[in-house]
Amino acid sequence: MVKVCRDVYWVGAIDWCEKDFHGFEIHRGLTYNSYLITDEKVALIDGVKHNFVRDQLRKVENYVKIEDIEYLVVNHIEPDHSGSIPEIVKRANPTVICSKIGKEGLEDYYGCEGWNFKPVKTGDKVKLGTKTLTFIETPMLHWPDSMMTWMDDGKVLFSMDVFGQHFAGSERFDDELGVGEAVKWAKIYYANVFMPFGKNVLNTVKKLRDLNIEPEIIAPSHGIVWRNPEIILKKYIEWAKFKSDKKAVIVYDTMWHSTEKLAMAIAEGIMSKGVKVRIFNVRKDAWTDIMAEVLDAKAVCVGSPTMNGTVFPSVAGFLTYMRGLKPKNKIATVFSSYGWGVGAYEEIIEVLKDMDFGIIEGLKVKFKPTEEELEVARELGEKIGEIIVER
Repeated sequence: MVKVCRDVYWVGAIDWCEKDFHGFEIHRGLTYNSYLITDEKVALIDGVKHNFVRDQLRKVENYVKIEDIEYLVVNHIEPDHSGSIPEIVKRANPTVICSKIGKEGLEDYYGCEGWNFKPVKTGDKVKLGTKTLTFIETPMLHWPDSMMTWMDDGKVLFSMDVFGQHFAGSERFDDELGVGEAVKWAKIYYANVFMPFGKNVLNTVKKLRDLNIEPEIIAPSHGIVWRNPEIILKKYIEWAKFKSDKKAVIVYDTMWHSTEKLAMAIAEGIMSKGVKVRIFNVRKDAWTDIMAEVLDAKAVCVGSPTMNGTVFPSVAGFLTYMRGLKPKNKIATVFSSYGWGVGAYEEIIEVLKDMDFGIIEGLKVKFKPTEEELEVARELGEKIGEIIVER
C-alpha cells in the first residue's frame, strides 16, 4: 500500500521484465502508474497495461470496491495506460473523463459501446467532495489526446507521461530513489520520448503558470512520484531549450577498426581542449543512452565505413532514430573509412544537413588510416573542441 498524499494512493503496476518499449531500450523495466482518489466520490487516474489489470484491481480493492469508482480519468489513451480500462468500465461503469480526441481514440481502440463519456477541455472541473480536479489539455505531449489533471487539495499534478521515467523499482518517490538518480532516468526518458516536443513542453509549463498551478507533488504515468517537483520542472525547461554542456558525442561503427581509430583520434583532439567526450559504438551501446548524451551536447561526430556503396547499416539505423527525435542547436562532423567507394561520408553529411546541424568539414580515409591521417583526425578534434569552448 502506497500513499501519495491524503486520500491519494498509488495503484499501478511494476513491469520488472520489459526491456524494450517500441524501440526504447529499457535497462531497468518500467512502471504503469495509476492513482486512486478516495473522497465523497471516488476517482481513478489512468489504467495500466492490459496484462496487469488484475494487479491494478487488487490494489484498488485494498481501499474501495471496484464498483465504487465513479470517475475514471484517462489522461492518455496509449495502451500501456488504457489497457485495463475496458475491464474497469465493465466492473464499475464510471464516468470516463478524457479529452475530446481521447474519446475518439478510445472508441477506435475499444469500441466503447455503452461507455459514459465526459469529454473535457482546459479549465473544466469535477468536484469529488473536498477535492476538485481541474483538467489541462496538453496536445502532442506526446500524443494528440494527452492531458493533465490537477488536484487542488494536496497540490498534486497528475502529469501523464510528462516528467516520467522508465524505471522499475520498489521506490515510489524521488527522495527514496535519490533525486540525482531520478533525474538521470528522467533525462533518458525525455531524450527518447519528448525531445521532439520541446516547444510544446515550454508552452505547457507556461500554461500551468498561467493557471496558477504550482505543484507540490508531480505524479507521472511512469516511474517515481516527484516530491521535489521544482527540480524536474527546471530540468525540463533546460532540456526543452536544448541547453548544452561543453561536450561532444562521438558515435560510430567499424568493420576492421579503421573508423574506430579515427574516432579515438578525434576524441583525443577534443579532450585536449578541455572538452568532455562521450564515445559510443552504435552496434554495442543502447541508442536510448546515446540520445540522452546527444540531448545536451554541443557537437555530434558520426563515423561509418562505406559498405556496398552506402552507410554501414547500424549507423544508418541510428541516424534514422536520431533524426526522428529532432535534436537542435548542434554542430556536427563526419568521419569515414572506405575501400573503393566513399558513399557513406556524403550520405551522412546530407542527413545532418537535413537536421539543420552546423557542419564542420570532416575526413575520409582509404583502408587503414596512416599516422598522418590520424594526426589530421586529432586536428579535426582540436578544431571541434575550440568551437565548443568558444560558444
